[in-house]
Amino acid sequence: MNIHTGEIQLVPYKEKYKEVIQTFTLPSEQVQFTSDPSALLEKAKSDRTKNVIVILDYNGVPVGLFALQTGDRVKEFTDNENALLLTSFSINHNRQKRGYAKKSLLLLEEFVKCYFPIKNEVVLAVNERNIPAQNLYAKVSFQDKGFRRMGPMGQQIIMHLPIMK
Repeated sequence: MNIHTGEIQLVPYKEKYKEVIQTFTLPSEQVQFTSDPSALLEKAKSDRTKNVIVILDYNGVPVGLFALQTGDRVKEFTDNENALLLTSFSINHNRQKRGYAKKSLLLLEEFVKCYFPIKNEVVLAVNERNIPAQNLYAKVSFQDKGFRRMGPMGQQIIMHLPIMK
């Protein structure tokens, strides 16, 4: 089942999207804060806890992706055993500034309910210096509950999105 609006949809990764995703680029100010999309695909091959989700435009063309992670790594960010960890969120540079990021995150709750029905929360870590991302996550109902951790690029804010049943 695909979760969608008229403009975008979220779908689990399939090999048919790989060629387009490998052409994705990110501006330098974003590269420091997220994983390279091709690297994410490689890591996910050997890590069954990384569930890659593709953001498609209305023509079915990939414009972005992220991972929803399960397993032990989630415990580094929350004590909630029914949480997912959102990582590696990115929108292809030439498709940015069109609302894809916000629209895809607004579909996240519905996607989680469909594909991860026992999960009741999505958590993520955003660098304190990444103000645009913090603002985006806050606009789509992620909450800053005051939790912090050190990440590879400095202090990170842990944000929480409750999944209402």
